[in-house]
Amino acid sequence: MRGIEEFNRGEFFEQHESLEAAWRAEPRPVRELYQGILQVGVGCYQIERGNLPGALKMFERGLRRLRQFAPECLSIDVSRLIANAERVRDEAQRLGPERLNELDRSLFPRITVGESTRSA
Repeated sequence: MRGIEEFNRGEFFEQHESLEAAWRAEPRPVRELYQGILQVGVGCYQIERGNLPGALKMFERGLRRLRQFAPECLSIDVSRLIANAERVRDEAQRLGPERLNELDRSLFPRITVGESTRSA
């Protein structure tokens, strides 16, 4: 899926557009997974822009949606994504708005896709 590839490349603005299209087109409950990934990506984008309140708001919204799909859904390791997103959120909070630009971008979560038998 293009949105996941963009997310993993750190193209957080672009992933928003791609995943929003997938989310809007999906009638099944798995649409919440797409929206959760999208929101975590927007949280990372807000960190890049130096907007800590916006980042924290998007991480919380995205994490809330992702938790219902843990540990795995559609071959996505949702538990790993949640843990990595929480780590970034916590580090952003620790740094605060004055030092947010010091956040190590290599901590940004990536989506791990593998084999799964769980359906949406």
